[in-house]
Amino acid sequence: MGKWNALYLEKLKSAEEIVAQIGPHSICASTCALGEPVGLSQALAERAEAENLHGISHHLLLVLKELKYLQPEMTDKMKHVAWFTSGPARKAVQNGSADFMPCFYKDAPMLWQEFVEPDVFYATVSPMDKHGWCSFGVSASVARAAMSRAKKVFLEVNKFMPRTHGTGVVHISEVNAVFENHVPLVELGDIPITKKDEHIGNLIAERIPDGATIQFGIGSIPNAVGQALRGKKGLGIHSEMFTEGMVDLIECGAVTNTSKNIDANKSIVCFAIGSRRMYDFIDDNPGIEFRSIDYVNDPNVIGKHDNFISINATIEVDLIGQACSESIGTQQFSGTGGQVDFIRGAGMSKGGKSFLAIHSTAKNDTISKIKPVLTEGAHVSCSKNEIDYVATEYGVTRLKGKTASQRAKALIGIAHPKFRDALTDAARKMRLVA
Repeated sequence: MGKWNALYLEKLKSAEEIVAQIGPHSICASTCALGEPVGLSQALAERAEAENLHGISHHLLLVLKELKYLQPEMTDKMKHVAWFTSGPARKAVQNGSADFMPCFYKDAPMLWQEFVEPDVFYATVSPMDKHGWCSFGVSASVARAAMSRAKKVFLEVNKFMPRTHGTGVVHISEVNAVFENHVPLVELGDIPITKKDEHIGNLIAERIPDGATIQFGIGSIPNAVGQALRGKKGLGIHSEMFTEGMVDLIECGAVTNTSKNIDANKSIVCFAIGSRRMYDFIDDNPGIEFRSIDYVNDPNVIGKHDNFISINATIEVDLIGQACSESIGTQQFSGTGGQVDFIRGAGMSKGGKSFLAIHSTAKNDTISKIKPVLTEGAHVSCSKNEIDYVATEYGVTRLKGKTASQRAKALIGIAHPKFRDALTDAARKMRLVA
């Protein structure tokens, strides 16, 4: 038996033995999404309830399973802190039984290193190799940063977690204990693409040149853009999230990463959520590197790529060009994430463009998503000074370089026709147009 295998076995514990080392009022940090150690976090919640522990906080970006700690009665015992509010955690955040951390995604490592000092870091990792290294797999984003000041480090080893290339690794010598929990990873089902999505995707794809480096997130419109890009040549990927559509673009030959100014021949990402097919594609694939979010989302790094294209969705846009992408009024829906990081980075890129995509209406065409002013209490994700292109099914307009009056007219021009007169009247009352 090798040295590292012996050390691994020495540190191998049950979930109950590990969470017994976590006391009340502990700050517990994980990485993101599939990096959550679901066995450990569930065992900790059960212990907190059984022993009436109080004040434990559980920090995580993108919860994918509705576990015990999200129940309202757990608030005083084990409270979730969302760094990006996803579906399973949304209700808890909105009713106040969970909290959320406002931040630009690129700044999350800095917050862990300078402002929030965890007592415990825990994460799901791939099995250890012969050299003693485990991979954070498809959840590298903030792993090393959140771990950097933790007093205790616990790993949940899962054979279903892909082993990925890049900087997301941890050595058994850095760890206090390990727990094995081999459970299939959460998979995302297909997101239906409507005719409206397809049309918006085509409008955006027309403006993306061959050889561009792309970033897009999850959702029906980004998926539609991905489909529309299959006929392009020499594309590159530099994106916080690796998506199912990116697998398709690589396999069809549209993405080669050969035109990138930096990190040529590699897709650079920091986390992924998708299907088992995607996880198998990522596993031990040297063409895909998972890096820390403070590298991937650094606007200065993004801006080094010529023709960098950022595509993201938003919730609503006002007539001056402010965009809300994370709340519905005062109710937190998601988070700022990396949207602003990539808008800024694309703005620094030679030939770069950023697109915010939105359906023109909601609720069966009864609500315009282009509004005179944002909904009261809405969180401004993208300022009017940084927004570039806005796309709806009625067209694409570029706000950069336009005056306030020109912006209002341009946005009204891509709003749903039934709302254009009301928007024009509102713009007159606001003295935006004559």
